[in-house]
Amino acid sequence: MKLLLHTCCAPCSVYCIDTLREEGMEPTVYWFNPNIHPYMEYKARRDCLKEYTNSIGVQAIFEENYGLRDFCKSVVNDLENRCQNYCYPVRLEQTAKYAKENGYDSFSTTLLVSPYQNHELLMKVAEEMAKKYEVKFLYRDFRVGFRQGQAKARELGLYMQKYCGCVFSEEERYQKQIKK
Repeated sequence: MKLLLHTCCAPCSVYCIDTLREEGMEPTVYWFNPNIHPYMEYKARRDCLKEYTNSIGVQAIFEENYGLRDFCKSVVNDLENRCQNYCYPVRLEQTAKYAKENGYDSFSTTLLVSPYQNHELLMKVAEEMAKKYEVKFLYRDFRVGFRQGQAKARELGLYMQKYCGCVFSEEERYQKQIKK
């Protein structure tokens, strides 16, 4: 199976890649994350993923699209639903489209490792994109290995981000301090 694995960051990829390799699959990592801001955060996550994939011998494709303006235009009128209305669909659609156009049998995402993501919504969006682009969505509930993957990422000295990706998720991280 030729699998394209949408990847949000190196730490989230650790358990996913290890698990897929144990299953006999060699994923190709696909970086497309126009929801990650500010630019230095985007760059830190991208560069760490480049270094990590090189170190473990995983093929990686980096589609550069910082995307701040499109992100802002797309979420400004409904900030509370930005994940379901922008972040999940834009990334999973581009992944499915790239998979179809480049001969991959299937696609998946490292977003499925995080207990902080809306797992059911991710699956729904991915299945819609799979149908639209006629490419299989490979589902795995990677959440069972979240802590294990994070521990290994720390051991490896990978850059460990403190929020999901967009500036609004960073704001949520500091919500208690902001309210004081």
